[in-house]
Amino acid sequence: MSDTDGRPTEGATPIPATGTARVHILQDGYAREDDDGEHVGSTVTLITDGDVVVVVDPGMVASRDALLAALAAHGAAPQAVTDVVFSHHHPDHTVNAALFPAARIHDFWAVYDGDLWISRDAEGTELSPSIRLIATPGHSDQDISTVASTPDGVYVCTHAWWAAQGPADDPFSPDQSVLARSRQRILGIATVIIPGHGPSFVPGQDTPR
Repeated sequence: MSDTDGRPTEGATPIPATGTARVHILQDGYAREDDDGEHVGSTVTLITDGDVVVVVDPGMVASRDALLAALAAHGAAPQAVTDVVFSHHHPDHTVNAALFPAARIHDFWAVYDGDLWISRDAEGTELSPSIRLIATPGHSDQDISTVASTPDGVYVCTHAWWAAQGPADDPFSPDQSVLARSRQRILGIATVIIPGHGPSFVPGQDTPR
């Protein structure tokens, strides 16, 4: 479990440094201004671990067909997706959840399975032995991150960063100090960070904190 600002409470289960999950990026996210307006795409990630098939942040994409083709390229059908995770409830991260009709949907306070609403705190929720959710508020008060322990380290899907370069101060954050604590927590476990609107990156000294 965690307290309200995303810090793990005493007795929280440690994140395994390695595991059996596999991570594939279906779309690198972006946020850009073009002549015809603002284009926003969420980073969409596929994580598998045995029979568990997870899609993180199936939000805005230029082409739903292209998203499903990327999924198929990794041997997964939409009906085979067991779980969808929303890092938070901004529409650019959620609007395509219905592409995966059999999936349970996870957010910060519940699991939604058909018409069943199962209340629970996301902190520490295990989707598989190598995939879990943690509370990382900052971009919004409701943000969670998906942590995947793989054979080559820990991958974290998160909106604590928009992209590798930041921005250092999130323009949507209700409290930058809360965001800083969540970033520090993620940096303590992540081998690779998969941000909300950019390609994955290996954190380093230049990573905004």
